[in-house]
Amino acid sequence: MKPAPGFRGRRRGFTLIEVLLSMALVALMLVALNTFVFSMGELWGRNTDVRLFDQHVQAVTRYLQREMMVAAYPPSGAANASPIGVQPVTPANGLQDNLITFMLLGGTHVLHWPGRPLPEVVCSLQVRSGQGLYLLWHSDMETRFNQDPPREALLSPWVAACSYDYFDSDLNKWTNETVLRKDAGGNPLVPQRLRLAFAYGKLKRETVVTLPTTPQGLPNPG
Repeated sequence: MKPAPGFRGRRRGFTLIEVLLSMALVALMLVALNTFVFSMGELWGRNTDVRLFDQHVQAVTRYLQREMMVAAYPPSGAANASPIGVQPVTPANGLQDNLITFMLLGGTHVLHWPGRPLPEVVCSLQVRSGQGLYLLWHSDMETRFNQDPPREALLSPWVAACSYDYFDSDLNKWTNETVLRKDAGGNPLVPQRLRLAFAYGKLKRETVVTLPTTPQGLPNPG
């Protein structure tokens, strides 16, 4: 049926009540959306410290494990030798201590040389109470190697302690020591593993670094 001539369809507009109701619904949606966004942001920010702390712990542990492997295997490590040992080291504060020590022929990227980098870098690990884990280092090629204290590089301010794992083959079990074990002659023994305790506020983590040994060389021909 066609509309009568002159007829115009009547366009119905929104009433004031409908407009106010629509605005109220939109406002409620915006409030809900903002609440969700801010709550997610709060949760994300609350977990930032945990994520960054865990990343730091993993990075430090991987770095130490990698450098230990570099020290133990050729060309740094020699067959049938002990690439990682315990040496008395006197840092800049003058307090000598027996520290886990190893050599890196090509150095490592965390070192900042005052001049041209030198090879045969002797590195030692020291944990200082309230300060963290330090890498003490200097090159065996330096003329004042035995006179000057080693340089220092802070590896982590959040390493609170370091302990040592020894494997007892007779008892077939691991023993953890807070200080280096000594033999009958009073000489410190190299552990099989380092156990690092990280702490940041209420966050605490513990990781293990295995001290590798150099592969045994082929026997001499008879």
